[in-house]
Amino acid sequence: WDWFVATAIIIAGVVLNVRHRRWINGLSKILEQSWPNGRPVWEFVVSSGFFVLPYLGVWLIAQGIIATDIVGFAGQRIVQALPIAAAYVLAARWLSGRIFPQGDNDGPLGYGAAVRTKARRLVAGVSWTVAIGHIMLAVAAIGDGSSSVASVVVLPVEVFVGVYLFRAGLLLTRNPSTHSETNPYRQRIIVFLGRLAMIVAVLGPILAAIGYTAAAEALLYPAVTTFAILACLILVQQFAVNIYILITGRIDGAADALVPVLIAIVLVLSSLPVLAIVWGARQSDILEIWARFREGLSIGDSRISPTDFLVFVLVFGIGYALTKFIQGMLRSAILPRTQLDVGARNAIVAGVGYVGVFLAALAAITSAGLDLSNLAIVAGALSVGIGFGLQNIVSNFVSGIILLIERPISEGDWIEVGGQMGYVRDISVRSTRIETFDRTDVIVPNADLVSGQVTNWTRGNSVGRLILPIGVAYGTDTRMVTKLLDEIVNAHPLVLLNPAPKVLFVNFGADSLDFEVRAILRDVNFKLEVQSDLNHDIAKRFTEAGIEIPFAQRDLWLRNPETLKDVLDPK
Repeated sequence: WDWFVATAIIIAGVVLNVRHRRWINGLSKILEQSWPNGRPVWEFVVSSGFFVLPYLGVWLIAQGIIATDIVGFAGQRIVQALPIAAAYVLAARWLSGRIFPQGDNDGPLGYGAAVRTKARRLVAGVSWTVAIGHIMLAVAAIGDGSSSVASVVVLPVEVFVGVYLFRAGLLLTRNPSTHSETNPYRQRIIVFLGRLAMIVAVLGPILAAIGYTAAAEALLYPAVTTFAILACLILVQQFAVNIYILITGRIDGAADALVPVLIAIVLVLSSLPVLAIVWGARQSDILEIWARFREGLSIGDSRISPTDFLVFVLVFGIGYALTKFIQGMLRSAILPRTQLDVGARNAIVAGVGYVGVFLAALAAITSAGLDLSNLAIVAGALSVGIGFGLQNIVSNFVSGIILLIERPISEGDWIEVGGQMGYVRDISVRSTRIETFDRTDVIVPNADLVSGQVTNWTRGNSVGRLILPIGVAYGTDTRMVTKLLDEIVNAHPLVLLNPAPKVLFVNFGADSLDFEVRAILRDVNFKLEVQSDLNHDIAKRFTEAGIEIPFAQRDLWLRNPETLKDVLDPK
């Protein structure tokens, strides 16, 4: 029965190693058809199977062989080393395949196809060298296990690791990625790591050759592990960016958005203790530093710890998200079903946002247990200076609250203020954004809208008056002009018939008889279009009726014309 179980375990391990690629590719095809939008996310998760399944297969094979007890004590030591050696090779193959992928994908570092191929070969060489070295150490430990034997075994391994590290450093320093133009800072970091790898690659084998095997191991293997950890950080950060794109639908600038950047910062900070342990730091030292960090910073009688800060950020984030959710529900589901106009709805949504943020901050301060009473004296002393320095900002803030409550202007209104005319597009607590007819944005402080003179062309409704001046030549029948203008303006579809438009003979001008057409429009937003249409119709009808639209004429009088005689006739 033991042989049957061991044989089944070995067969299962072999099947996993032989069939894992076909299974993963089949799962990828299914996900490609059912979830095409989430391909970068599930592709990363599924690709981890290229490491997990074959490693599990090797581990099962090793356990099955050990269970049969046919290899003896020495053979068991070697078989026990196989899963760890396989882990080196498989992890390196998976990481290099994600960082330096095949095909047209440049990968997260943005290297060309030739460089990526060389990089994959170098990573494979390092992993196989370390794996073989691990097995050789297991073989050497079967005998006397002396340090001299281990040094002889380790020396060629460290030399080969140094050679591969040196070539990898050359590859990183001499081949800039396609991202170097858009992100030169990343390229400088890559070059620095490449030079550091070259230095370690030279020092490690030299130290091993002169007998300092422990020092060589303390340089080479942590360097290789550090590069593996950095590769994992890059992949996890890229995975976070892909999740952010899947949730928000934003592709442009997703890597530089706030959430992915914060995730990258957290990942880097989380990796620091791991890197410290890799380079020889003791776990007790890390725990001591963490304990001191958790104690926080003392300010007077108050102590602010990182835990309090995290609680503050968490509670405020939940309150802010809840506020945004309520605003979205009001904007899309509740307020459109009321009889409130657009301006009132926007004012309510904005007011809920300000109150929600204030309550979220208050709840966060209370939950974190922050005692702000000791800061009251300092705040009182600073309030005078802040009041003088920020009086304009405070004035604009109060004016913004007045605009949202009183609503003399609303979003979508056509207003004129300070010589600028356009549509109100956004009202915030400090300023109001106006989109002019030139499609430019003008930022107007709210204090100017409250204390200054503002013309609102569409307040309450879009009905407005058009005044169109027309001049005709002296001697024209004024009654006929009035009749023609009345017919033209009444025929336009945007002119209201109640109240009826008026044609007025207003003045005997210097060069013309002046008339005015005054009409109420259904929508004053089309004032210029209506004026243009009426001008076209007036020009056409006046030409047909023989009515002349004069232009200014001036007579030139010369006081001494005889002085020009000598100039015109020099003889």
